[in-house]
Amino acid sequence: MAKNMQPIAKRCHALGISPAVMGYAKKTTNRNPGGQMRKKKSEYATQLAEKQKVKFVYGILERQFHAYYLKALRMPGQTGENLLILVERRLDNVVYRLGFAGTRREARQLVTHAHFTVNGKKVNIPSYLVKPGDVVEVKPSSRSSVKFTRLTGEDAPVVVVPQWLEREKGALKGTVVKMPAREDIDLPVEEHLIVELYSK
Repeated sequence: MAKNMQPIAKRCHALGISPAVMGYAKKTTNRNPGGQMRKKKSEYATQLAEKQKVKFVYGILERQFHAYYLKALRMPGQTGENLLILVERRLDNVVYRLGFAGTRREARQLVTHAHFTVNGKKVNIPSYLVKPGDVVEVKPSSRSSVKFTRLTGEDAPVVVVPQWLEREKGALKGTVVKMPAREDIDLPVEEHLIVELYSK
């Protein structure tokens, strides 16, 4: 499976996004702290940066991202919003949003190692798209591991779950209540620029 192994803090700095968006609260980089005076970005560079931002945050490579764009193009509504909603529905992202993993990278690894079920069936494909009514939970044989037991104890981390998802209190189980809306996606991105880039 292809992986994006770019350094998190360095890439976040280059794309102008906070590492917190990636689930990293304390990552910083000291390289080039003041930044260099740069020329004004061209229209293409601005559009490309927005695309790279979404690809990096969700950990998607170009071929798959372009496939999402083509799918979004065929859907009713605004293509840019459809694109973001599609990547937001990925199983690895849902695992991250429900608080079962600290970062999307970790979530992707946990899904790949088959620690989760969707509607009672084992799913080990990070790009699996959830839909309303789907129940995502840690499979029974994985619940006793230290990784997951600490998520249900008294000192379990507090997780703010988006409105389109619902997590069962004290359990390693979450439900997709509805389709995510654009306002549920907290990524600072101008998705219309991605559409403009692909439609050239």
